[in-house]
Amino acid sequence: MKKTVIGILAHVDAGKTTLSECMLYLSGSIRKLGRVDHGDAFLDYNEQEKQRGITIFSKQAIFSWNDVEITLIDTPGHVDFSAEMERTLQILDYAIVVVNGLDGVQNHTKTIWELLKYYQVPTFIFMNKMDMPQANKEYLMNDLISHLDSQCINFTDMSAHDLETIALSDENILNYYLENGTIERSQLQKLIKERKIFPCYFGSALKNQAVKEFLDSMTNYIEEKQYGQEFGAKVYKITREDGNRIIHMKITGGELKVKQQISEDEKVDRIMQYRGNKYELLQSVSAGSVCCVKGLKNVYAGDVLGIEKKKYQPILSSYMNYRLVLPKNCDHHAMVKNLQQLAEEDPILHLQVSPQTQDIMIQLMGEIQIEVLKKMIKDRFLVDVEFDQGQIIYKETIRHTVEGVGHYEPLRHYAEVHVLLEPMPRGSGLEFVCDCIEELPKNFQRLVMTHLQEKEHRGVLTGSAITDMKITLVSGKAHIKHTEGGDFRQATYRAIRQGLKMTESVLLEPYYQFELEITNEYVSKAIFDLENMNAQFSIENKDNENIVINGIAPIRKMQNYQNEVLSYTKGKGRLYCSLSGYKECDDQEEVIQQINYDSEKDLDNPTGSIFCSHGAGFYVPWHEVYQHMHIALRQNQRENKNIVHHSSTSISDDELKEIFERTYGTIQNKTKNYEKSLKKEVSVQMKERKPQCLLVDGYNVIFAWNELNQLAKENLDVARERLIDIMSNYQGYKKCIVIIVFDAYKVKGNIGSKEKVHNIYVVYTKEAQTADMYIERTTHEMADHYDITVATSDALEQLIVIGQGANRISSRQLLLEVQSVLKNRFEEFQSQQEVSRNYLLEDIQEYKSKKR
Repeated sequence: MKKTVIGILAHVDAGKTTLSECMLYLSGSIRKLGRVDHGDAFLDYNEQEKQRGITIFSKQAIFSWNDVEITLIDTPGHVDFSAEMERTLQILDYAIVVVNGLDGVQNHTKTIWELLKYYQVPTFIFMNKMDMPQANKEYLMNDLISHLDSQCINFTDMSAHDLETIALSDENILNYYLENGTIERSQLQKLIKERKIFPCYFGSALKNQAVKEFLDSMTNYIEEKQYGQEFGAKVYKITREDGNRIIHMKITGGELKVKQQISEDEKVDRIMQYRGNKYELLQSVSAGSVCCVKGLKNVYAGDVLGIEKKKYQPILSSYMNYRLVLPKNCDHHAMVKNLQQLAEEDPILHLQVSPQTQDIMIQLMGEIQIEVLKKMIKDRFLVDVEFDQGQIIYKETIRHTVEGVGHYEPLRHYAEVHVLLEPMPRGSGLEFVCDCIEELPKNFQRLVMTHLQEKEHRGVLTGSAITDMKITLVSGKAHIKHTEGGDFRQATYRAIRQGLKMTESVLLEPYYQFELEITNEYVSKAIFDLENMNAQFSIENKDNENIVINGIAPIRKMQNYQNEVLSYTKGKGRLYCSLSGYKECDDQEEVIQQINYDSEKDLDNPTGSIFCSHGAGFYVPWHEVYQHMHIALRQNQRENKNIVHHSSTSISDDELKEIFERTYGTIQNKTKNYEKSLKKEVSVQMKERKPQCLLVDGYNVIFAWNELNQLAKENLDVARERLIDIMSNYQGYKKCIVIIVFDAYKVKGNIGSKEKVHNIYVVYTKEAQTADMYIERTTHEMADHYDITVATSDALEQLIVIGQGANRISSRQLLLEVQSVLKNRFEEFQSQQEVSRNYLLEDIQEYKSKKR
């Protein structure tokens, strides 16, 4: 039996769920034919779906027809839940697009069509509600051809003209058709699979008209997909059942078994196959099947497993940001953890917590989604929340090409990165390319490319995400000894921001594609309103009484226009809107002034670079970076052949020595001694300015010191106490503030603690707060009043604290420092003591002497 996965998609109220119900009933999978308006449809079992009469969550059912096992994925039709629909497209073999025969192709239908084109999903079209007398088959076919694709073919009543149109879609099939006067089934299968033709059918799902014929024809033209023997899977959805994570996936290779080890830390505990809201437990599942898995803890929607390499990257995104308003006395921390669960299930929410204000921000697509989310939070977490008025999500791009430079060189760190930023057409997103002229070692090139793609980079006008750019790594430089991976992260981020500051940025805002249908008497009012919105539109006559206005307009100005249309047309007007994409903001300066973003005060996204002088890093603002960089600009390298190029991509100790000599003059002693004396000099100067504070990452140090590591294997408490004793002795000699921080964030209900043990402070972090987080916050808060040194071997943590103005020392270096201090102080103590006398022994010796 063939296996295939088919998704059913439509604009809301087109009859998609009704068609699903009819197919399941005809196949014998369900005994009773339910209805959406009666609240008893097989796939609309969620309470909110029953109440609203719409599909909110994608569901699956399995049925067989003509020796084909079909896994049917029913998807939401409402535009507010289109992200849920899009996530299913990555696992589909075929799609059914349902079109309302009374309305024809609508704006959201076009959005669905474009998504299917992007994901390359072969598609069948079912024109529904053809039982209504006003439904016109010829008009609807022309509507499909003009608005979707010229290769939409009427398979219900195929004519000779339709065969000719099909034949013209492929040269080989055209030759066959001219010779034989027909087209074979296998050829039609191939054309459908390659999306060269789109079969169209007409019927009525509610009246069960032509649905059987549609199933017969569709299964006749389905071609089974072939899969490899090696395991692979695509994760498209996360849900929860009794608090447990349910991973929804399609197996794209090999076989998945219960207790199978997916990775070093992930193992399958249970495999389930859903049919509506019920499931069957399976011991194994083969390629081509859709299933649900329990037991995987670190797998998320969009992830790929096994042989699959390309992660899912969604096209649709929300265009409004809302602040969640919690009731009084609500536990903010607990609520964030709860919302993180929802964000796993619906990644488009983009849950963010402002580090300054602790505001909880969520991205949503419309009023219906807001109402549904509020009800979900109430039902699941027993909290009544509200949302404030949403804010438009802007994006930024650039108008001209520029080369950005990022340099990161605090003491004993080094990285320089050059990236070329080029504007791209609207809707292109971000493209990342490596064209490294300096022949930076491949491992560092890959590292930079990872850093380019790992975060959402912020623009410099409003702090919005950047888009529509090609970002090319053109050159970079490392140090043989001092470069660490995190150095390139800092240099890469700074290179992008510096480039954005050096060129002209452009603010983009989301636009609606709209269709306004009104009677002739309201045309003047509509045109006046649309012109005030800076809309671009065209007018066409629908009939003698009605006109249709099609166009685009900024969402910012049109988002509440629906109610106004209903008001001035007395309920007769209809406005259809769908997201058109991002376009340049007409009144950019006004919007920028309202947002009031200062790129120079954004400490998380610096625009300048760090260079080294006098043994310490110093900040160079973005407009001066070109004067300090160590690699010539790519443009200069192309135009000026006399520029000296570095034959090596890494800066050596000799080059470093040269930098020191340029700064301090000729070095008489060895570089090592010079660095040591310089460090001592800087240390003395710093000590004179501020009191010293040492922050110690407790567990990082314990597992880095052999003595403590051995103790920890037997008893972690003993290792902690030993570290506290050692650092207490160290503090007694150094007279600095010592704070040891231990992770306790996995202890459920832990509120954290801070106590003074002997002469040092010992901190245990609270639940969900790591030692890294505590150290970062403490460094930020104390940096103005203390010279802070952080002891950790966590490279990323070292980079962060350096950015906060602190010094860093590795766990191994701390051990050497402690041993040196304790040894020197003990020897000094011994040398200062008088030689002690043991009077008892002297008396005994004297007595023995007299006896002799």
